[in-house]
Amino acid sequence: MANILVFLLIGVLAGWLAGLIMRGYGFGIIGNMVLGIVGAVIGGLIFQFVDVQVGDGFLVSLATATLGAVVLLGISKVVKKA
Repeated sequence: MANILVFLLIGVLAGWLAGLIMRGYGFGIIGNMVLGIVGAVIGGLIFQFVDVQVGDGFLVSLATATLGAVVLLGISKVVKKA
């Protein structure tokens, strides 16, 4: 149960950070937090796909989740313009 809560916390923080990085392309604070949770999964898949071992730890997990959330925000930016 504690692992799920940590995962959600990292996702929420990642969504918030992604919203700061991609200013103007977010979904508001709550939307970005949900996006960060999904981004945590996407970031992990990205590193797994390119076969990069990133290690463990809170900051590494946060960076991975933030990368995934930024990618999702970038995709949403492209989709909104279409």
